[in-house]
Amino acid sequence: MAEGLLRLRRVSRFYGERPVLKNIDLELAAGEALLVVGPNGAGKSTLLRILAGLLPPSEGEVATDLAPGTIGYLGHKTLIYPQMTARANLAFWQAMHGLPRDALAIEAALARVGLSRFADEAAGVFSRGMSQRLSLARVFLTAPRLLLLDEPASGLDPASAAMLRREIRAAADAGAAVAWVSHNVLADLPACDRVLLIRDNRAAYNGPAAGFDPSGLALEAAC
Repeated sequence: MAEGLLRLRRVSRFYGERPVLKNIDLELAAGEALLVVGPNGAGKSTLLRILAGLLPPSEGEVATDLAPGTIGYLGHKTLIYPQMTARANLAFWQAMHGLPRDALAIEAALARVGLSRFADEAAGVFSRGMSQRLSLARVFLTAPRLLLLDEPASGLDPASAAMLRREIRAAADAGAAVAWVSHNVLADLPACDRVLLIRDNRAAYNGPAAGFDPSGLALEAAC
C-alpha cells in the first residue's frame, strides 16, 4: 500500500461568514497524481494553500509528517527574481532550502523545462511562458515529496504543457505525491490517477481518474 503523506478530515474554510470549502476529506499518497478540478471560485486554490500549510483550515484537521522543506508549491506568482539570471535564481532557491550548491542539479532542472540555452539571461526579459517554466524548474529542483501545482500550465504553449504533464507523471512515478489544479481537464486527465472535483465548495467527486466524466465541466465552461 502506498504511503499516505497528508490527510484532510472534514476540512472547511471560511472568509468571514462566506464558506470557501466545506467538509473536505482527502488523502494524498506517495506515487499518486491527483487532478483538482472545478468551476472558478469553487475553492481549488484555497485547498492547495491549505495542503501547502500556507493557510489554516477554519474547521477540520490536516495531518502530515512532512517537513516544510519537502513540500514544493507553485501558486499563481512565479516567485522568481527578474534581475537575476535563470541559473542564479535556481542557485538562490537551493540556498534557501539549505541545499549545497549543485551546479549539475541546476543544469538538469533547466534542461527539464527547456531553458538550458537561456540559463545566463536575466529572468526579467523572459516571456510569461518562460517565467512559468523557470518557476517549474524551481519546484522540481528540490525533488519534493509533495508537489502542489496551481494551474501550472498557465502561459505555456502546447509543447510546454505536454512537457509539464510528462514531468508531473515522472514525479509521481518516482514516489512523490502530486496535486495539481487544472482547467484543461481533457488533456491532463490521462496523466493522473485520481480526480477531486470541487463544486459548490464541496467534494462532488473524489475517486479514480478512470471513473471520472469530464463532460459536465465542459458544459459549465461553455455557459
